[in-house]
Amino acid sequence: MKTPSSERSRIVFVGRRNAGKSSLVNRFLGQDLSIVSDTPGTTTDPVKKAMELLPYGPVTLVDAAGVDDEGELGERRVTKTVKEIAAADLVVYVFDASQPPDNHDHRYLDYLDRIETPVLCVLNKSDLGVSDELRAFLADRSPRPVEVSCLAGEGVETLKEATIRAIPREDPRPLLGDLIGQGDAVVFVVPIDLGAPKGRLIMPQVASIRETLDEDAIAIVAKDKELRAALALLAAPPKLVVTDSQAVMRVVADVPESIPMTTFSILMARYKGELEQFVRGLRRIGELQNGDRVLIAEACSHHAQEDDIGRVKIPRWLKAFTKKSLEFSHAQGRDFPDDLSEFKLVAHCGSCTLTRREMKARLKQVEFAGVPIVNYGVLISHLHGATPRALEPFGEARRVFEEL
Repeated sequence: MKTPSSERSRIVFVGRRNAGKSSLVNRFLGQDLSIVSDTPGTTTDPVKKAMELLPYGPVTLVDAAGVDDEGELGERRVTKTVKEIAAADLVVYVFDASQPPDNHDHRYLDYLDRIETPVLCVLNKSDLGVSDELRAFLADRSPRPVEVSCLAGEGVETLKEATIRAIPREDPRPLLGDLIGQGDAVVFVVPIDLGAPKGRLIMPQVASIRETLDEDAIAIVAKDKELRAALALLAAPPKLVVTDSQAVMRVVADVPESIPMTTFSILMARYKGELEQFVRGLRRIGELQNGDRVLIAEACSHHAQEDDIGRVKIPRWLKAFTKKSLEFSHAQGRDFPDDLSEFKLVAHCGSCTLTRREMKARLKQVEFAGVPIVNYGVLISHLHGATPRALEPFGEARRVFEEL
């Protein structure tokens, strides 16, 4: 239950108002999470709950507002629902079994098929009978729709089993496990500055150290000021050095060229996104002109400090590197803009709080908009002259960089 939300499969329950989504989520969970009412539009903001879906594993259930919500507020609720759909690993589309499908159902199922999101259709209130039009509408869908009655408590276990089968299984991507082997030493450079959380390490650092231990390799952690001393203590050179992006130039100066090195953010770029796409985005930096807008996107919401990386440092470094008067916009959390047409470049954080599906959705969105995207780690390393050095462990990404 302590698995981070970014490592959980995301199951989003959608459908028209009063189809019984909230009742179904409550039955699925075995507890009253969502408010249930006969009044249409009871669910406003998406309601989320972590659960252990045995024997599959940790998931997040999302009870979203109805896709047919109305009025100005209703349109905002639908916008949030669409954002949840884009981030879903699986959509459970809930129908009132007694009602025929309408234009909303046609439009949203077509949209889900178009963006290649797996869908499991559920016929709720099946104790009232199933509409012939609805049965015909869903006749060719795979997997086969599941009939459920929340009132009678029937079909819920069948739905859970069907959900487990429908969740897509992607081969897990390594953070760095494919770069190291048993007995290898890995040095992690972890600066402790104003941006470091008090008393703990950030998730990419923890995950990298844990994966190193899982590979039966040796994890050595040092601050950037102690890096030379740490390297001097080793009888043989480490297999890899991984540093925080903001210390990359100090680390490049202290690590011999014979030792591969990279950054935590570049590891996350490969783990959650597409490293080669981020590297290709570097081409746009040399093309930026006065007045061009750059979007700085961060997956988490946090209090901006005096020397904040996204709001202060990256804009300062980009202006200094390009010698152009650039304009910057910022997006945090799930407030990623729907319209990207005003931007010439997107600089995205390491996305450690997003699922891979969420990050893939953003990468598709920028690709459709024709806007290049770079990752913080790739960008910072480039602006400080540490590319292609920081890309050395990743052959394809380095090849892409050399072709720019």
